[in-house]
Amino acid sequence: MTTQAGTRVPTGGSAHRPARWVRTRLRASPAAALLMAALAFVTVFLAAAFPRVTDRGADAALQDFVGQKSLKATSLQTTSKTQDDDNAVELDRVQRQLAETAGRQLTLTQPGQAHGARALADHGMGNPEYVRIAEKRTDPVLGLLYLPDLAARATLTDGTWPTPGVVGGPLPIVISKNAAETIHIKLGDVIDNGVEGSGAKRTTVVVGLYQVNDPLDPYWEDLGCPARACLRPVPEHEHWMTSGFVHGDSLPAMARWGTSAENFWRLPVDPASLRADRLDRTRSILSSFLTGRDATALAGATKRADLHTSSLLPELLSRADARYQAAMPLSAIGPAGVAGVAVVVLFLAAALTTDRRAAEIRLLQARGGSRGGVLLRLLGEGAATVLPAAVLGTALALVLLPTPRWGYAVVAALVAALFALLAFPARAALLWSRHRTVGGWRRAIGELVVLAVTVAAVAEVRRRGVGHPGAGVDPLLVAAPLLLAVTGGLVLARIEPVVVGWLAALTGRGRGLVGFLGLARAARDNSGRRRPSALPLLALLIAVTTAGFGATVLDTVDHVRTRAARIATGGDIGVSLPDYATLSESFTKAVGELPGVRASTAVWVEPKARLADADQNYTEAYLVMVVDPAAYAEIARTLGTGVFDPAKLAGAPGGPDTPVPALVSRGLAKRLAAGSSQVRTPNGNDLRVAVAGTVTATPALPDPGKPFVVVPAGPAWERLPDAQRVNQWFAVGDPDPEQVRAVLRKNGGAQPVGLAKLIADEATAVGKDTHGLPAGYTVHSSRETAAALGDDPLQHAAGRLFWYATAAGGGFALLAVLLTLFRAAPDRTAVLARLRTMGLRPRQGLALIVAEALPQTLAAAVGGGLVATVAVALLGGAFDISTLVGAEVGEVVTPVLLPVLLPTAGLALLVCLGVVLETLVAGRRQIATELRAGEQT
Repeated sequence: MTTQAGTRVPTGGSAHRPARWVRTRLRASPAAALLMAALAFVTVFLAAAFPRVTDRGADAALQDFVGQKSLKATSLQTTSKTQDDDNAVELDRVQRQLAETAGRQLTLTQPGQAHGARALADHGMGNPEYVRIAEKRTDPVLGLLYLPDLAARATLTDGTWPTPGVVGGPLPIVISKNAAETIHIKLGDVIDNGVEGSGAKRTTVVVGLYQVNDPLDPYWEDLGCPARACLRPVPEHEHWMTSGFVHGDSLPAMARWGTSAENFWRLPVDPASLRADRLDRTRSILSSFLTGRDATALAGATKRADLHTSSLLPELLSRADARYQAAMPLSAIGPAGVAGVAVVVLFLAAALTTDRRAAEIRLLQARGGSRGGVLLRLLGEGAATVLPAAVLGTALALVLLPTPRWGYAVVAALVAALFALLAFPARAALLWSRHRTVGGWRRAIGELVVLAVTVAAVAEVRRRGVGHPGAGVDPLLVAAPLLLAVTGGLVLARIEPVVVGWLAALTGRGRGLVGFLGLARAARDNSGRRRPSALPLLALLIAVTTAGFGATVLDTVDHVRTRAARIATGGDIGVSLPDYATLSESFTKAVGELPGVRASTAVWVEPKARLADADQNYTEAYLVMVVDPAAYAEIARTLGTGVFDPAKLAGAPGGPDTPVPALVSRGLAKRLAAGSSQVRTPNGNDLRVAVAGTVTATPALPDPGKPFVVVPAGPAWERLPDAQRVNQWFAVGDPDPEQVRAVLRKNGGAQPVGLAKLIADEATAVGKDTHGLPAGYTVHSSRETAAALGDDPLQHAAGRLFWYATAAGGGFALLAVLLTLFRAAPDRTAVLARLRTMGLRPRQGLALIVAEALPQTLAAAVGGGLVATVAVALLGGAFDISTLVGAEVGEVVTPVLLPVLLPTAGLALLVCLGVVLETLVAGRRQIATELRAGEQT
């Protein structure tokens, strides 16, 4: 009520109105509320971000993997037999209908779309003036097609575009001007294409010549030889081949010319539209278009009963899915470790808050407050700080990391928010309960349960054996390293106080005081005023274990990839030539003198040799002639493939019947009788060889696929002078690939003749590679091969995600240590203040704090490194690293010191620096406050 003077008199209701709990508590300690909100924000943001990063990496890897394949492999290829009433209008109608129907469920890309018709039989061009290969005299071959967009993609240089053919007359066509010049076709030529089955003459007339605007346009892929004449080296029948194009109204005539013809429609799927989480749905759609309901509907809608669609894309997507699933365990281990450390940090923060407000909670209990009521108030207090931060963190992750899938991110964020929200009330509920002695049989039973679960998980993972691509993520395989870390942390929590106490007793015998006090405070157990918490130790150990385990996996992948690249190359660098070319002696001499070449040799590899045993039974085999057996042995030793003693290939000169020492593949040696055998080369020469040793592989043939024989070139050339040539070169060391290419360009192979000359000219016409070498002349570098194997978004995504998780885990581990320091700050500050009054210098106070925190950090670092090593030894064989390597390999992950040591030492150093900085920043101010206010009780 209000008096006449305007003074408000409190009523009974207003006098006893309680203050709002949440607002009062937040105003009482705003700094603590802000820190809790910041911790919740970071935790929820990371929880929402990791699924998004995983999705983005998976989508990018899938799109890149599919995008690198040919247009034929990523398209729907639809065909139908050409009918008598087919024309350009009909083909355009079907094209529009197919694109519209498929486009409703698949995203198609316009570049590469093509449709038209092709003759199903090619015919020779019998005009005598046309160019033929000298040795075989095989007629050049012509194929016919119809393309509606030809005039838009090619420029007419001579004549006219084709017109509809006249019944009984030659079929008008246009061909490439480059092809005409190569084969000597002239404008107006009537080409003799043989005789039809009815006996009528089959002819075409060249009415125009054109030039393709862009030969690299994907439109031309898999459409014959539209831009030039192609040399088809069919065994025993090498010949030129080109394509001619007819008018859209000449399709029936083209079908009669080619015996039959088919219409085709190519619809390329856009790789950028593919998503890793929708692979099953995409494969289902493709299957429906190939053999399912959509295929039947298309045939009915187009009124073409023989309409047939095929595609290599389902198989391609299955391979991509297998690669993704094989890389998932590594991608999941890092985030799982971060989740474990984050949970520990949240409980540490809850413990710190509970210690700070223990007196308040006990007072509420003493005044009759109910447990449920107080916990609900604490829960509301936490909701006011945690929930807004959680919503902000989730929204930020969704905005900064865009990806179509958001379900997993929101669920992970919700779980993290619940942990952050419930940690303090749960800890307060324990404080509310009757005081119980910590440790004892309850703790022992809990630790034994964790140990039993860990042993069972590891045993099950080892029983299953090595994981296979496409098997999906094994939750047990992902959880096993985390369980090992938790078990190691519990064991270390038992051992560390005993060891530190022993060290404190040992240090107490000396004259120094700081080290003894620091170690004694670190070793105090339940008998003291406080006990060392196992939570910060557990956080550090989980972070170190997961970092060391993942780093070992990645290091193994790098080393295995390097070794796979060296084996595939046949050394650190190699040069290979086509069969028709020969490496010159000037090249082998010049390249062997390049800087970085430690050992090198030239080699001749003959893939069509035959080896005869004592019963004259011939076996197809590779014949490898090695110019320098000693250098070849060094290359084999460096690669660890086919290691042999070079003395075994030391052959004395002799006559044609003197056997040459030879290394043979192990399977071949079992079929050869004792004594000498005979190797027959394709030109009919025989070389007698004597088995001097067996090897499983050889640098020139790391994966031969069939038997092989390795002989020294010198003695072999003495017996077979006409075989004195080399087409490969291998070296180990660290040479620059560009220098080798420069030497090859300057001192190339010997000039090919005859058919080889034509093939070389054809290779040059097709174009040189990016290094200026003709097609077929290749410099292989293990360094470049390893880089190419590692150039995979899937590998990069898995590696990046792991290192992101490692950094996040390290940050949370540091936060766990700092929270432990904050929790012990009042007690530590009181002790330092007392010691300051006794003459303790500031530097000694800093040393005391470091000595108190250092044992736990070092114990966690050493223990984490040991647990990571044990985890690699127990679980390394369960990881499929072939996908991460980029090639099929048989190696497994084994313990390595350096990958474990580096992250362990880095994390330990980070924590130590954090302790020092915290002491320098906060310790001095706290001590000064304590000295002014007096000792806290």
